[in-house]
Amino acid sequence: MRAPYPSYERPCGWQALLPAAPPRPRLAGSERADLVVVGAGFTGLAAARTWAEQRPADRVLVLDAAAVGDGSPGRNSGFMLEITLADDADPAAVSRLARCNELIGDTMTWLRELVQDHGIDCQLARSGTYRGAATTVGERNLARYRAFLEAAGLPFESLDRDALAARIGTRFYRAGLYSPDCSLVQPAALIRGLAAALPASVEILEHSPVVELSPPGRPAGGWRVRGQQGVVETPRVILANNGFARGLGVGASRLAVIYTYAGLTGPLEPGELESLGSDPGWGLLPAHRLGTTLRRTADGRLLARSLYGYERESDNAHVAVQLAASLRRRFPQLDRLAGPQPFAEVWGGTTGLTYNGAPLWGEPRPGLYVSAGCNGGGVVKGSLFGRLLARRALGEAVPDVGALFGAASWMPPEPLRRLGFVLQSSWERLSARAEA
Repeated sequence: MRAPYPSYERPCGWQALLPAAPPRPRLAGSERADLVVVGAGFTGLAAARTWAEQRPADRVLVLDAAAVGDGSPGRNSGFMLEITLADDADPAAVSRLARCNELIGDTMTWLRELVQDHGIDCQLARSGTYRGAATTVGERNLARYRAFLEAAGLPFESLDRDALAARIGTRFYRAGLYSPDCSLVQPAALIRGLAAALPASVEILEHSPVVELSPPGRPAGGWRVRGQQGVVETPRVILANNGFARGLGVGASRLAVIYTYAGLTGPLEPGELESLGSDPGWGLLPAHRLGTTLRRTADGRLLARSLYGYERESDNAHVAVQLAASLRRRFPQLDRLAGPQPFAEVWGGTTGLTYNGAPLWGEPRPGLYVSAGCNGGGVVKGSLFGRLLARRALGEAVPDVGALFGAASWMPPEPLRRLGFVLQSSWERLSARAEA
């Protein structure tokens, strides 16, 4: 059986920039709750908040394997996309995707209001996002995404090499596209702030990995959630631990866990920042999905995120060398990148992947609910799925997630699954080698 929670080589780099947070209690002994949420990420916290707002007298326990901000939600690149990702961009399905974008936009508004109402200091800014193409393959992908935006009537700007370089300070890309429908955020600060702002009936237990679920049918009835040092009895469970739901018996034939990596420099000097174009804070997504994601942060750092590993974390020291090379190719004017290691922080993170890019979402067994397979779009879309899942568990009518966003398709068993990933990713890396 796959592990039900991740274990990382290095601490989260975004978390390292924040003051230390007071520790929360751990699961110990026997507990009872009206709802257990596994995973204190964006999906899990959205589900817990939604439930607690509807049933404030219920006790809600959120169990996480790490401290809030140290896990996968704090390890992402901090893009809060307000429209569908490029991989979802099918111009022939504009009406369906327009409904998806409406739901995603409503969720972004909800998150922004939570940040404002609770004074969450997370550098949230509606900066928009760039997409950059460095190869012919990337340019074709960019053209497909542009066609979707045009068909959907969404705003964007097309940028040639010179125009993109004037904005972000690199001539690495042949062409680019700017969309205003994205916000950037310090992800560890956001998830910590959302956790601190939960209703009083929600309690988070940190460093409390769930290792087993026992279903109803026992004399006591209800679900039994077992951790390393304690158990919780509950009538219902929401699994919001992404690809690691497999380790608890859900989605073994639908989910894979992928590791990806990020490096974050220290603050750049004023002269260095002047060479990085006119945009003071930006994010760039690669037109090819195996390319490199970039960010210039609000406090003047550069982030590079790239490289993928199947089911296990690669050596972070080796990864750091490759990430540094990617950054040098894009910004040769920065002397600080000429050294052996330009990063202040390097870390790995996980995402849950499905074969067709659609989520695993719903109620696989009575009283057991799951939202997994974020496929890299977890902040806003994950929050949306968490809210809808809690509403479904409460018996409310909700939009048909499967019809709108698709349903996770079957994957072949191991070792065929690993072989397929290796072959597919090797081919795509070959086609995207100039995008790395």
